[in-house]
Amino acid sequence: MAEIDIPGLAALLAESSGVAAKADIADVSARLGLAGAPVAVGDDCAALPDGDGYLLFAIEGFMNGFVAADPWFAGWCGVMVNISDVAAMGGRPLAVVDAVWADGSEAAAPVLDGMRAASAAFGVPIVGGHTNIRTDRGQLSVAILGRATRLLTSFDARPGDVLIAAIDHRGRYREPFDNWEAATYAPPARLRGDLEILPEIAEAGLALAAKDISQGGIIGTAIMLAECSDVAIEIDVTRIPLPAGVPLDRWLRTFPSFGYLLSVPPETCDAALERFARRAIAAAAIGTVKAGSTVAITDGRTRAVIRDHAETPLMKAAPLEESA
Repeated sequence: MAEIDIPGLAALLAESSGVAAKADIADVSARLGLAGAPVAVGDDCAALPDGDGYLLFAIEGFMNGFVAADPWFAGWCGVMVNISDVAAMGGRPLAVVDAVWADGSEAAAPVLDGMRAASAAFGVPIVGGHTNIRTDRGQLSVAILGRATRLLTSFDARPGDVLIAAIDHRGRYREPFDNWEAATYAPPARLRGDLEILPEIAEAGLALAAKDISQGGIIGTAIMLAECSDVAIEIDVTRIPLPAGVPLDRWLRTFPSFGYLLSVPPETCDAALERFARRAIAAAAIGTVKAGSTVAITDGRTRAVIRDHAETPLMKAAPLEESA
């Protein structure tokens, strides 16, 4: 690998729009009074205790520009990213509902077609929703219900853990966005099998903490995981597997269709990596979890801090025991 300008890369990532957008969560949470919520706020889904497991409840909304530029894929993502949120918490999806706005039925058609295609591919039914096709622009939101027996959370990364990144490289960018798309042409059986990895890891006790890699990319997701768990994370960028021809700075900002960070004890790291390897998912130990509050990158020689969540919280998230 060519020499990396670690301070310059850290500065670029600290100012990325994907990371900045996550800061909006804190303002909304404060306005809603979620500090005293009955479940932890900051996870990929709300985990509601239910019998011997948990119901998982989540929702995704999409940027107007994305819906306008690529409506079919926006519809597909409405289903896919919600399923990813459920998997990130060790769960399996049950059903989704949608809310669609469009200027006429013709404008709504590609969004609906994309949702229908993803529902069929992943085997997760669309069971209802809300439609308004008499508006002046396209908008989309999709919610999901899932279930987990044993949770992976954003609040259980511990100092001494190993940070794993697992991303499906069998795709390409959906230009002009930093979306790495490895799903629409994949065999449905493979997609469904890959989504079993996270629940199986949770149920085998190989990890307690995980988060799906979202709009903030690997770095933004690491910042959210570190803040929720009140730990520091150091990422060795030389250990991150890259798809052919993709520059490191873009990959660190990328939103992959299948991508997760897991915080695992050293003694279960190899077993967790093997779960991904057997399904040809690129997974590697890319960093360490430590005591502290910084998220930093290194190449083994130079180190640079991207964010200190104690000084500058991104989400102001709090685990249940602190907010009850």
